[in-house]
Amino acid sequence: MTSEALMAPPAAPGLFRRLAAGRVFPVLAIVAAIIVIWLAGAIWLNAPQIEDAYQRAGQPLDFATLVHEGWNAKRPVLPSPQQVVTDLWNSLTLSPTSKRSLVYHATITGSAALSGFALGSLLGIVLAIAIVHVRRLDLSLMPWVITSQTIPILAIAPMIVVVLGNLGLTGLIPKAIISMYLCFFPVTIGLVKGLRSPDPLQMDLMRTYSASSRQVLTKLRWPAALPYLFAGLKVAIAISLVGAIVGELPTGAQAGLGSRLLAGSYFGQTVQIWSALFVASFLGTALVALVGLAEWMVRRSMGGRLT
Repeated sequence: MTSEALMAPPAAPGLFRRLAAGRVFPVLAIVAAIIVIWLAGAIWLNAPQIEDAYQRAGQPLDFATLVHEGWNAKRPVLPSPQQVVTDLWNSLTLSPTSKRSLVYHATITGSAALSGFALGSLLGIVLAIAIVHVRRLDLSLMPWVITSQTIPILAIAPMIVVVLGNLGLTGLIPKAIISMYLCFFPVTIGLVKGLRSPDPLQMDLMRTYSASSRQVLTKLRWPAALPYLFAGLKVAIAISLVGAIVGELPTGAQAGLGSRLLAGSYFGQTVQIWSALFVASFLGTALVALVGLAEWMVRRSMGGRLT
């Protein structure tokens, strides 16, 4: 063994080296940093009410007590991670049919989001095909599609709920319509770009073969547009969840993640608010993963032509 080999530092373990080179280690580092900042923020934001309570009681307050009270406050300004995890565990382990279970509320919000996503995707696909094939619609309809998204959804949602309520449509339908309004836009824009993505030489070749507009759509435009379509669908399904939650706020709904957020804000239950937010994020991640799974299945069925 040479002197250089004896002086060289020992190699890092294979597992640690693979973690550092991959995605796991950076993600874990970011998560750890967020938790540390969160814990510090819980102490800082909850400190004023804790100090005030101890001053009123005439009791001394040391740093260790401040940390403990800051992480376990009954009505915290910012709940600690362990408080949120405990509330999540207590809620998720209840019966799924219990109105205190976050699974029950997530099911209601998720059904509205999926309904709105299905309607919005269908509307977006129809609009995109029409815009690409009809020049007048491209000139007249496309600006309105873009303009529709400049209006805040918080201003539109109450109007939709009131109008549909007067027509006797309540419950799932108003929330689905609000989700549809939000999620049709990325599908339309993405698919229009995708349908126009084929190379001009390929279009000329289809015309040389005397292909009809339908054949050009099914044989050339649609396969080329699928990557754009799935990118839009991933954005749309995430936005549809936001629309479903927003749709639950104006009605004062008794069920759904929006109702949990609303009740938590009314009664100052910040732990309940954070738990509902975490469940909403988990639900959104699961919905996006479902679209990703559908994309993988389509890619596989097409022999890997979808990139």
